Amino acid sequence: MKPMMPTLSFQIPEGQDWIYETKFDGFRVFLQAEEGRLSLMSRNGKDLTIFFPEIKQFIEKYLPIWKPFFPLLLDGELAVLKSAFSSDFSLLKKSWKRKEKKAEDLPVRFLVFDVLLYKGQNLAKMPLKMRKKKLFSLFQSLRLPLHVCPEFEQLIQMVECYDQFSSLWELVRKHNGEGIIAKHLTSTYEHGKRTKNWLKIKNYKKALFIVSGMDQTNGYVHVSVHHKEKMIPVGVFSHGMSEEEKRALLHIIKKKGRKKNSLYSIDPAICIKLFFLSFQGETLREPFFDSFQLDHDWRECTYLQLKMAEANAEEVSITHLEKPLWPKDNWQKQDFLLYLLDASDYMLPFLQDRTLTVIRYPHGIMGDSFFQKNCPDYAPDFIETKMIDGIHYIICNDKRSLLWLGNQLAIEFHIPFHKTEKNNPIEIVFDLDPPSKNEFHLAVFAALQLKSCLDRFDIISFPKLSGNKGIQVHIPIGSDDITYDETRIFTSFFAHYLEKQFPDKLTTERLKKKRADRLYIDYVQHGERKTIIAPYSVRGNENGIVAAPLYWSEVNDKLDMERFTMEYCVNRLKSIDCPMTNFFYINQEEKIREIIRHLS
Repeated sequence: MKPMMPTLSFQIPEGQDWIYETKFDGFRVFLQAEEGRLSLMSRNGKDLTIFFPEIKQFIEKYLPIWKPFFPLLLDGELAVLKSAFSSDFSLLKKSWKRKEKKAEDLPVRFLVFDVLLYKGQNLAKMPLKMRKKKLFSLFQSLRLPLHVCPEFEQLIQMVECYDQFSSLWELVRKHNGEGIIAKHLTSTYEHGKRTKNWLKIKNYKKALFIVSGMDQTNGYVHVSVHHKEKMIPVGVFSHGMSEEEKRALLHIIKKKGRKKNSLYSIDPAICIKLFFLSFQGETLREPFFDSFQLDHDWRECTYLQLKMAEANAEEVSITHLEKPLWPKDNWQKQDFLLYLLDASDYMLPFLQDRTLTVIRYPHGIMGDSFFQKNCPDYAPDFIETKMIDGIHYIICNDKRSLLWLGNQLAIEFHIPFHKTEKNNPIEIVFDLDPPSKNEFHLAVFAALQLKSCLDRFDIISFPKLSGNKGIQVHIPIGSDDITYDETRIFTSFFAHYLEKQFPDKLTTERLKKKRADRLYIDYVQHGERKTIIAPYSVRGNENGIVAAPLYWSEVNDKLDMERFTMEYCVNRLKSIDCPMTNFFYINQEEKIREIIRHLS
């Protein structure tokens, strides 16, 4: 049994007979469910159930509700969600290879968009419009989500349909999703066929590139970008050019370039514009030719403009790229902007729907700085805001907003513990503040002691460098149903317990002059009008240390906070998973509430 496949299209089909769905980047699978058998079958007929047992376990948990609809066959995508409109294929592959799965691992979802067998009835010859009604009814009966949302606990969710392409396209672009599938409502399901009744419109980006060479054997054109007087190779392409354009380009390269074996190389001069889907692992994905750009100088084909294009942030106005920000390490404004783009996928989930307080350094970290809460009048239209208590806060929900703030030299990003629509916290944070950097070992000690206490109650916690001199321990709640007053009972108990256990090392004394050389356990900072430095925010100190999430195994006497610079953190994220990737998928409300109830 083979799935029906969409055809790539650059034309948007419109009309009342077309519907539009988000295209997620994952594994296409059939879910087969019948008495005594549940399986996930890939498009190539491979049984993936063993690799994703959580989907089977989820169904078995609610088997009495599912059984009346057996035999059942659902078509969909296995994916790890980044948002309601985008997914991360690299994280899905890591989940596939993980031998042992834990409850706190990032969940894999089965996102369903079609039903082909319903109570044993074959629906393949039924028009899509009727199959969609059946699917909607099924999900209502199974009490499953009728749209995709990473915050929902259910591992099986329905992919929502849109009547208008433009409204969905705006959301897909904003969340940097892979694209959209357009489907004709009268179409039947054609197993194993690539059809024009289903069309995929991909979220291709455009950027400028320098032609750096051409392989005469296969016709592949090599391209690069420019960064700080260096040429950075970013990939090759072969599609999109007419035969005439290929011959003209090869003629120029042969005339001006140098040959080594079958590869011609040429000095930077020729600018072109390419479409591409993404820029993963420093290599273009699915590049193809758009046009020659003879009116552009090759120095405009920068690495930064490529990264901005990948983030759908071309409209952000960038200025003074060579302004020095951290003179000690010769880090310029463009280095900071590139860091924000590289860290954005890991940083933005913590900024999502939270009012933002930033510290701006208009003249670099050696100059004066100031706090900013109110959104300035000159902010572009795409900046989201929220009026609270007379303050026009910025809500940084996308890469455009993050990049614009970076261009304003907002170095530090501070966030509250709750989202804008609620007044209850979604996390609990302990700030472990030693007297100075020289006593950082006290922060390590306090963090490990706190973890030991939390572990006794089976509470999952995440350590994070403060970026200055201490460590902060984040505890996800998983809901917004617990009040600040209730969490104060929780934080007060653990803080005072540790203080009593280690009175010579730890204290809850707020007055600095009374702390002596002890570490301050700041639990008062967790409050309704308080903020904390956001994960992955850079700090305005001379070394540009990042408030970097850590694995608990890293919290030991060898932990060196000074090592966690922007450059180090970007390279670290390329080699290991973010320690807080699954933070918002963990629900500990009942556990925390039980502790609070007992303490009360």
